[in-house]
Amino acid sequence: MAKPNKKGPTRTVDIFCAKCKVQLYKYRKGGKGALIKCFKERITEDFTKVACTCPACGQTFARECLIRGAPALKMIGGKVTFK
Repeated sequence: MAKPNKKGPTRTVDIFCAKCKVQLYKYRKGGKGALIKCFKERITEDFTKVACTCPACGQTFARECLIRGAPALKMIGGKVTFK
């Protein structure tokens, strides 16, 4: 399978913790659908101190994995929102 496009989309979204509404990432998202995964190379700003854990409430919101050979974060349903 092909790797995701390095440059990726130009539209950025802000990803927030669903529980405490703290900003977690700025991410270059493609498409109109739900946020299921985040490729690490598309994250433009990271506000977390520990990977996949909210800095304010300590909730785990994602799991690290490889998707099509690229490192990514697989989001747990209902733990994050984005605008």
